[in-house]
Amino acid sequence: MQTTRPHYKFWPRRLPHAITPPATSLWDNLAVSARRYPDKPALIFFGRQTSYRELCEGTERLAAYLHSIGVRKGDRVILLMQNCPQLVLAHFAILRANAVVVPINPMNLADELQHYIQDSEARTAIVSAELAAELAKASNGLAPAQRLQHLLVTHYTDAFDADITGPDAPPAAWAGWLTAQHPLPALEGGSVHGWAQALACSAAPPALEVGPDDLAVLPYTSGTTGMPKGCMHPHRTLMHNAVAGSFWGTSTPENITLAVVPMFHITGMVSMMHSSIYSSATLVVMPRWERDLAGRLISRWRVTSWTNIPTMVIDLLASPNFAQYDLSSLLYIGGGGAAMPQAVAQRLLDQYGLRYSEGYGLTETAAPSHSNPPDHPKQQCLGIPFMSTDARIVDPESLQELPVGESGEIIVHGPQVFSGYWKQPEATERAFIEFEGKRFFRTGDLGRMDEDGYFFITDRLKRMINASGFKVWPAEVELLMFRHPAIAEACVIAARDSYRGETVKAVVVLRQEYRGKVSAEDIIAWCREHMAAYKVPRIVEFVDALPKSGSGKVMWRLLQEKERQAS
Repeated sequence: MQTTRPHYKFWPRRLPHAITPPATSLWDNLAVSARRYPDKPALIFFGRQTSYRELCEGTERLAAYLHSIGVRKGDRVILLMQNCPQLVLAHFAILRANAVVVPINPMNLADELQHYIQDSEARTAIVSAELAAELAKASNGLAPAQRLQHLLVTHYTDAFDADITGPDAPPAAWAGWLTAQHPLPALEGGSVHGWAQALACSAAPPALEVGPDDLAVLPYTSGTTGMPKGCMHPHRTLMHNAVAGSFWGTSTPENITLAVVPMFHITGMVSMMHSSIYSSATLVVMPRWERDLAGRLISRWRVTSWTNIPTMVIDLLASPNFAQYDLSSLLYIGGGGAAMPQAVAQRLLDQYGLRYSEGYGLTETAAPSHSNPPDHPKQQCLGIPFMSTDARIVDPESLQELPVGESGEIIVHGPQVFSGYWKQPEATERAFIEFEGKRFFRTGDLGRMDEDGYFFITDRLKRMINASGFKVWPAEVELLMFRHPAIAEACVIAARDSYRGETVKAVVVLRQEYRGKVSAEDIIAWCREHMAAYKVPRIVEFVDALPKSGSGKVMWRLLQEKERQAS
C-alpha cells in the first residue's frame, strides 16, 4: 500500500495537490471569457483575429441553427476538420446546443468514417469542404436508417483572406486544399448546409440544459481488438483537466498559445483549446504542421506557450531558416505522444533556458494523467501524477502494487478518467479494477516509478505502434487490409524508423491465385486509398504462412520480436 507521495517534494509550490473544478458546462468557460474580455483576440488564423465576443456570439447562432434542424440534448454531432476557427466555434456550438461532440481525425477515409457514423448514431455532421465528399461517400454507402441527415460544410477561407501575404500567409503548397472552393457534395436522403447560411441564423438558441454530469465529448480510441471505441467524457472530466492544465502551465489571459497539435485529438482539444479558452488566452491556429510557418508565427505573435509532439521541435530546429526565428517569447514548451530525444531537450535548455515538459495521458484520461513539473522536469519521463490524480504500478496478473523501480502496469484514478466505452459495457468492465476502495483505469502501458515518484514507460501490454505520436492499432489496420481481395492473412507489427520512431509493417499471406501477381507496392497503394495515411504500412513483407499457436491465433509477438532483432 502506497502511504507516501514522494513526488510532492517536486510539486510546484504555487499549486494545490488537487482542485475543485467549476460545476458548470464547458461552454460556460467561453461565455465567461467573452464577458470579461469581449474585444480580446480568442483566435488568430492567418492574420485574421476573432474576438471572444465574436466567437461566443457565433457559437450561439450556430447552436440555434443546429437546434432548428433537429439537434437535441444528448445527440451526437460529428466534427471533422483540420485546426481552424470553425472547429473551435463548432465544438462550443455543439456543446451550447446541449449535444455531444464526436471529433474525428480528418485523415480518415470513407471506409473508416462509416464506423464513426454507425457507432455514434450521429445524424448531423460539421465538416470542412475538402473532406465533405469523403464523409458524404461514407454516409451514402450506409443503410438509409444509418445515414447522416444533415451535413454542414465550411471552407477554410470562411475564416481568413485567401490573398494574404507576409509572415501570416500560409505556405504556397497548401493552396490546393486550403483555399480551393470545393463543390458541396450530394447527401443521399439528407440536406447539405453552407457555413454562412448557418451563421446567419437569427433564432434564439435553446436553453442551456447541460451540466457537469452530462455527456460532452465522444472521442474514439482503438485498441487491441476490433474497431475504435467511443470514450464517454462528461463535461466534468474535460473541465478538470482544462482547469488543471491552465494552472499547471501558469496560463494567464496574456498567454499566446501556438495551436498546432490537432484539436480533434484529446491533447489538442483539452490541454490546448479548452485550457486556453478557460484562461481567456489567445490561440494562434495552424491547420497542420509546417516548420517555417510555425517559426514565423512564434516570432510574429510572440507566442508564450507551445504544446507539441517532439518531432515538431526536431523539425523546426532543423530548418535552414531557423536562425531567422525569434523563440525568446516562449515561456512553456512541452508535450507528449513520443519521447523527446535527450540531445534536443538539452539544446532547448542551453540555447533558450526552456525545460521541455513531457506528459502522459490517454483518450480515456482526457489527456494528462501524468505531467512533468515545469520547474523540475526529468528528460524522457512521463512525469508525476497530475493534479487530483492517484497513479500506481501494479503486477498485470496479480494486480498487486509493485515496489519502486519494478516494471508493471500503470493504473490511474482521478476526476479526469472517462465514464466508460460507448455501448460497450463489457469492455468498460475490463478496463477498470477496484484497488484500495477506488476505481482505477488500467492503461495497458507498462512502466516503473523511481524513488522521486516520477513515472517512466518501459513497454506496452497493449499492441500498439507509435509513429511520430500517432497511435496505430494493428488490429484495426488488419481488419481494413482483410478487405483486399488478394490478402488471405495479415499481421501488422512495428518496425523501427529513424524519423517516426516506429512505423507500420504488414506481414502478408497472399491468396494462392494472387501470388506473383500482386506486389508490395500494390498493397501499399491500396491501403492509401482505404485508410488514414498514418496507418498505411510503409513496409509489406510476403510470407507463405504466419506463425500460429495451438489454438490457431497468430503469434504476433514472435513476428514483433523477430523484427526487433533484425533492426
